[in-house]
Amino acid sequence: MTDAVETLGIIAGSRSLPLLLAQQARAAGVKRLVAVAIEGETDPALASLVNEIVWLKVGQLSKLIKFFTQHGVKRCVMVGQVAPKNLFDFRPDLRTVALLLRLKEKNAHTLFGGIADELKKDGIELIEATPWLRPLMPGAGFVLGRKLSAEQLQDVEFGYRLAKEVSRLEIGQLVVVKEGTALAVEGFEGTDKCLARGGELAGKDGGAVAVKVAKINHDMRFDIPCIGAKTLETCAASGVAVLALEAGRTLLLEQETCAQLADKHRISVVTVG
Repeated sequence: MTDAVETLGIIAGSRSLPLLLAQQARAAGVKRLVAVAIEGETDPALASLVNEIVWLKVGQLSKLIKFFTQHGVKRCVMVGQVAPKNLFDFRPDLRTVALLLRLKEKNAHTLFGGIADELKKDGIELIEATPWLRPLMPGAGFVLGRKLSAEQLQDVEFGYRLAKEVSRLEIGQLVVVKEGTALAVEGFEGTDKCLARGGELAGKDGGAVAVKVAKINHDMRFDIPCIGAKTLETCAASGVAVLALEAGRTLLLEQETCAQLADKHRISVVTVG
């Protein structure tokens, strides 16, 4: 798949992932990168890494498709976050309105799946970014920081089972637990706020264990489970002692910085599953 792509479109959200994707795609031989950046979300540094870029507001689907079509994009990826509030606090164009009216349920899966369908109508295929990002996805046995205690290992296994069930119900992909008790479940607020809430509920001694997973049959074309340095900083501020990621299905960004933060704050980062 990656060898055949000479021109790649990027629908770019926030944080460092769109920049890393652009760098990884270039290294893999993609000749032209055409990016749609989201106003107020995308890092402006992306402009220096791509051949073409346009800045749009959330909901301007017609302009997005027109830009890709004009620049010969046949395949595109969707990477980076869009703040949850922006999925509801925006002024959609007519094409986006029509898409929203067709959706019986409105969550990340149905919304981005609907966008993929609209892109396909104009000959643009939304594909997984994982072929380029695989080096950033730790496999089984990965560990940063100190080795887990027997009690923490039990919490990781408990949290993994719980997170898988919660994600199956389309609620979220992260849970925070301690000593066999569920403290926080990720909902609409996102990963960082769930970590802060769970860490607070763990009490002044801290010791919470957070587990992040991918859904069963997770559509990796969008919403790839992802953590980075900011996530570790949130864990440190919240008293979360262990952060477990699903092996081979979660991106760990800024790995050197994460290793330094794990050592500094005595946080263990491990893979599970």
